[in-house]
Amino acid sequence: MAKIEEKSINFFEQLERVFPIIKGKIQEECTEEEFANLVEIIQFVKTTEYIIEVVIHNIEQYIRCHVAPTFWKKFEYTEDSQRGFELFKSAVDDLYTSLTEFLPILKKLEFLRQNKGETSNIDNSIDIEAQFKLIVRATLLSQLPLCHECIIEHFYKIAFNVFCNSDNSSQDISISEIQCIGCSQEMENCRCQMIVYMFHETNRKLIELELLERLVGNVLTSLIHIRIKNHVIQTCDKTFDVSQLISLENWLETVVMNWLIRVYSGGFSKTVALSDEVRNAINKFKQKLSHFLYETYTNIRIDHLFNIIIEYPESQPAVDDLRVCLERTDKRKVLVKNLQEAIKTRLLHAGVNTPDIVTAYIAAIKALKHLDPTGVLLEAVTEPIKCYLRSREDTVRSVVNSLLDDSPSELADELVKGECLQLDDGSADDETEDWEKWMPDPVDADPAKSTQRKVSDIISTLVNVYGSQDLFVNEYRTLLADRLLSQLNYHTEREIRHLELLKRRFGENQLHYCEVMLKDVYDSKRIDGNIHSDTSYNLQRELFPTSALILSAQFWPPFKEDWKLKLPSIVQNQLNKYVKAFEALKGNRTLCWKPHLGNVSLEIELKDRKLDINVTPVHATIILHFQDKNEWTLQELAEVMHAPATVLRRKIAFWVSQGLLKETSSDVFVLQEESTSKNRLSTDIVEEEETESAMASASDQREEELQVFWSYIVGMLTNLESLPIERIHQMLKMFASQGPGAVECGLPELRQFLDRKVREHQLLLSGSFYRLPKS
Repeated sequence: MAKIEEKSINFFEQLERVFPIIKGKIQEECTEEEFANLVEIIQFVKTTEYIIEVVIHNIEQYIRCHVAPTFWKKFEYTEDSQRGFELFKSAVDDLYTSLTEFLPILKKLEFLRQNKGETSNIDNSIDIEAQFKLIVRATLLSQLPLCHECIIEHFYKIAFNVFCNSDNSSQDISISEIQCIGCSQEMENCRCQMIVYMFHETNRKLIELELLERLVGNVLTSLIHIRIKNHVIQTCDKTFDVSQLISLENWLETVVMNWLIRVYSGGFSKTVALSDEVRNAINKFKQKLSHFLYETYTNIRIDHLFNIIIEYPESQPAVDDLRVCLERTDKRKVLVKNLQEAIKTRLLHAGVNTPDIVTAYIAAIKALKHLDPTGVLLEAVTEPIKCYLRSREDTVRSVVNSLLDDSPSELADELVKGECLQLDDGSADDETEDWEKWMPDPVDADPAKSTQRKVSDIISTLVNVYGSQDLFVNEYRTLLADRLLSQLNYHTEREIRHLELLKRRFGENQLHYCEVMLKDVYDSKRIDGNIHSDTSYNLQRELFPTSALILSAQFWPPFKEDWKLKLPSIVQNQLNKYVKAFEALKGNRTLCWKPHLGNVSLEIELKDRKLDINVTPVHATIILHFQDKNEWTLQELAEVMHAPATVLRRKIAFWVSQGLLKETSSDVFVLQEESTSKNRLSTDIVEEEETESAMASASDQREEELQVFWSYIVGMLTNLESLPIERIHQMLKMFASQGPGAVECGLPELRQFLDRKVREHQLLLSGSFYRLPKS
């Protein structure tokens, strides 16, 4: 019994000498002979598995109580990046040194495992070193402090800066540069080489301990993301005329990935030094970084997309880049939302002129069509612009003015192309399409608007804002009438050219009235020449030369005739002579003068000056009355001219500004024979600054057209007592909207018209039925 106890005591003493970790020590004290004897005993008593488990358990206890706390103790929070760099390096060096001391113990355990008995249950697939590294990782990460990423970030940020600086070392360094960009030290004390060496050594130790990915993976990812974002912002901010994607991808490959390979290879610059597992992991990480690069670039371009659109086509490279990015990222909804907000904030408000909104809309059409040829983005983004343009009264006039602009403009260039107008009436012929090239709409497309997206022409898109070309044709008629009435001659070459271009767009039937208007100008020139060559007309002494523009009343837009100007008798007599000459020439036809329209060339002689000036008949009538009497009150002039006093005051202000009239007291004006301004020229040809349209506004014309329906509506309600609006609309389409030149009225417009009649007490609304009030 005593011998057995003595052998047991000797066995445990030998075990503690061979594996001092059991007593909490690392330094071994045994010889190779003692270790060989212990192995024989262990194999004899078949306790190999038990001994290995006991030793590994004690190793784990030692690491948990001594190594891990010492390692994490150095991970303190600091804002000093240099101190953070040194703390992390010191912590890794000490950890590596501490764990290296376990190597003799691990070798002995591995020897025991390799020389175990045949009946042992120890798993041969897991070696002792792998178990040791697993214990180290698990123990360290189980005691992870909250601020551990602080000094790790400092370490890799400094190393990345040094690497980027060395990568750009080929660039010229100015003499005045006395500080190293990489390490932020003076050039004489540059520590870049030392930092690179310490960086590679630290990574090599972490790789050897298999701690690199677990310990610094998140910090590396975050740091690289920040660097990518800053680089993209610095490179691409507000630069739209150069494509950036290729240069960004090259930077990612040559700088970021090269640095990442050096991190995971312990200093090597090629992936050959890496294992297959690490190489595959780096390739996957590269794909993620590439996706993040595209996402970051896409977000920046989306933030600047409004400016990109305004600068298009100079910004086409940026649009091309964004088109590629949208194919790789799921950012279409973000693009639509951000761009709509930018448009509403920067474009769709009262401070922006309608022509500027139309110009921006045209740029958006071209840019978004290039970005997305399917038209889905254009449809989604520009819907607020369409609604806002419909709410502005001068939208149609702005578009027509741009179409007829002699200076270079987008719409004028589009008009010259001469493509046919395409309307969103759902009548597109699908049979004309090549079915082999058919592509389905994107998933975010509205299936109800599939036909409308085929419209690619800019003018057609603008016309489709209102859904009808009638408004544009009527506005062109009004604009053409203003141009023809404002010119001082019979020249129509420019207008004929515009009309022919518009006929290719809108069709000849729509513009027939405009052809008649231009023919009236041509006929007026011929008739005026015939009248002046008539001997009977020339026998009567002509006090002043008279020419007339003879209009066909049925084909011209209605005129503004709120009041009728009474001309001086000398002028009226001359016009009557012209009418008689016309009647003699045309037989059963006569002229009805529009005295407020036209141009008058005046030669005004005063005491100290002489003026040659072109004015309207109203202005000419005012100054002619001052030829008879030097002083007039506003009310007297209004009675003589049959004109409203408010209109006369505005017209007299023109002569006051020219220095011919002066207001001596309230509403009393006197002719000034002598000029009070020394700077005024003796001979001056002046045009009135603000030219008013002689034609009725589009809203006034539409109101007059809608009055045509009123007699029909009264007749319906007289016979049928009460009707809903749907029935009224149906009957109007059947009876009142038939035949050539018929006026059409949509249901929303009819509802507004009837509601206005209700407010004027001309109709009664009971439930959803309209009826006439009882008389």
